Amino acid sequence: MQDPSHHSSPTDSAALARPVVLVGLMGAGKTSVGRRLAQLLQTRFVDSDHAVERAADMTVADIFERYGEAEFRALERRVVKRLLEEGEAGVVALGGGAFMDPATRDLVLRAGHVVWLKAALDVLVQRTARKPGKRPLLAEGEPRAILAELQARREPVYALAHDTVVSGEAPITRVVECVAARARRFGASP
Repeated sequence: MQDPSHHSSPTDSAALARPVVLVGLMGAGKTSVGRRLAQLLQTRFVDSDHAVERAADMTVADIFERYGEAEFRALERRVVKRLLEEGEAGVVALGGGAFMDPATRDLVLRAGHVVWLKAALDVLVQRTARKPGKRPLLAEGEPRAILAELQARREPVYALAHDTVVSGEAPITRVVECVAARARRFGASP
């Protein structure tokens, strides 16, 4: 596991050969880290949920309600494939459940440098409480219990990522620098 206190150095400046794909639970910081990472790397950031919503011209919640999870995952997979293979983004934040889909997981592991942003349960609870209306899954019960269950179920799969960076209490700039340094090393030309 990479310590986010690591700072990138000028020798880490190798160009990225593959897009960086951020995975993790809601509240792990995928969007916040992704935006800043793309700015640092001077590339485009895309949130896969937003890209799916644009492609479908409806919200993720509406897609789930109208067509079900299987159709949503199929659309999500097509959108993520396009983002990665057509070079639409240098940094992609996947929705929390996207990496759980075996076909999407295989795709991103082959096409990108996958980084799991890992955060402790207390951090996730604190961060998701800031935007309660934007987390419909957490409205279905006690948020801490829901996040704990998701964490137990998803973390073994997230651990398949190429890298893990803890996105807990460290300043976001350190987390971003750590992810950038790891991605540069992973994608550096020989």
